[in-house]
Amino acid sequence: MTWRWWFCAVAAALIIFPKAGFGQESPEQRLQRLEEETRALRAELAQLKSESLRPLPPVTYDAASYAPDSPAAPETEYPSLDELRAEMKKLAWTKGDFQIVPYGVLWGSTTYETARSNVGDYTLYVFSSTDQGEAAWHVDAKSTRLGLDFAGPRIPALGCAESGGKVEIDFQGNYLQENKGSVLLRHAYLEVKNEYFRLLAGQTWDVVSPLYPGTLMYSVGWGGGNIGYRRAQFRAERYFHFSDYLLVTTQASINADIVSEFGANLVGDHADWPVVEGRLAFTLGDRGKGGRPFEFGISGHIGEQSWDFLTPPVADDVELRTWSFNVDFRYPITSRLGVQGEFFTGENLGAYLGGAIQGVNTTTRDTIGSTGGWVEAWYDWTSRLHSHVGYSIDDPWNGDITTGRTYNQFFFANLSYDLTKKFLVGVEASQWKTNWAGKLPGDSFRLEFVAKYGF
Repeated sequence: MTWRWWFCAVAAALIIFPKAGFGQESPEQRLQRLEEETRALRAELAQLKSESLRPLPPVTYDAASYAPDSPAAPETEYPSLDELRAEMKKLAWTKGDFQIVPYGVLWGSTTYETARSNVGDYTLYVFSSTDQGEAAWHVDAKSTRLGLDFAGPRIPALGCAESGGKVEIDFQGNYLQENKGSVLLRHAYLEVKNEYFRLLAGQTWDVVSPLYPGTLMYSVGWGGGNIGYRRAQFRAERYFHFSDYLLVTTQASINADIVSEFGANLVGDHADWPVVEGRLAFTLGDRGKGGRPFEFGISGHIGEQSWDFLTPPVADDVELRTWSFNVDFRYPITSRLGVQGEFFTGENLGAYLGGAIQGVNTTTRDTIGSTGGWVEAWYDWTSRLHSHVGYSIDDPWNGDITTGRTYNQFFFANLSYDLTKKFLVGVEASQWKTNWAGKLPGDSFRLEFVAKYGF
């Protein structure tokens, strides 16, 4: 147990001592500077308000004034209706020192696949042609998401760091009928952060393997080589600004240990210590406007799951290890072209959407190991037209599998167009292959059209 508590002690130290750093202002200096900036902003706001209350001069115009290129068009520029609505929303969601900003994505997709997959509306793996093999067409709107961003007052005791949080949902929860999607909690957390540290409590993305391929599909490669999901956690991050060309980021968290396998003859429960995740990342290169720094990170997690096996031989509180080692990188080669990817290896990764969504062999009652990863390239043809091309693989260790999936991979390519800054349409083609122990493999070509309208 000694090493377990050592991991927890390291995570606790990062949470308790977030302000240690290089060249950081003292809380008193930071508070004084922010008070001066606040007074200046209040004076400017008061001036703007007084000017906005002055009566406007009468304006005369004729039909020619509406022509965009007409010389008779008035020189004075007035805010558009959309700009006025945006400002009104900001005022309507502000109370004292708190600001609440609603946002969302209206999301519709339609997909044709040559062989049925799980789940269908998006793909985690393809069913064996022994069991399925038929083509299917899907239309879905449950990926629509809604959220609230919270911004609160600064906290003087923590270097005047900003306080805030987020709540976000979509509708891909459990459902009996596809047109009756249920709410799925995506994010729900509070945070305190500045340029030197971040403290977070609640549910959000894992620390490990933080990148995501640029797929248009909802599931972003889960089960096929991209591990990492969302779970409840306490997280601490520190940012070391060694220079304008070197940033080192350390992250650590303690997390709920989630059980991925379910059945009438087994029950999963929490172990007596949390799952510990950590990451060390380096950002190399100019981080200023127009810069294209190279980002590289190594991460991992370790923990346990507690299981009760109810069929003979009955076993109670069987502890099974879960761990991973991961590498991630991202490199914008030019302003238009870039590459990124991740590598992972580990055991009992079902709760992290690894091992082709398998963590424990319920027959042998042992963990399932897996190795995999993904890589992609992106290219912006214009400021509105974008492409992503990539490959991903999740290869469970065959010796750990008696029944289930022994291999899962996919290729993908897509093309998307921004009709506006918030309205995207795109099409994606992908080829999936899933191997099964004792069954024929499943192969499926998938063609998906997506429309997303953000606000």
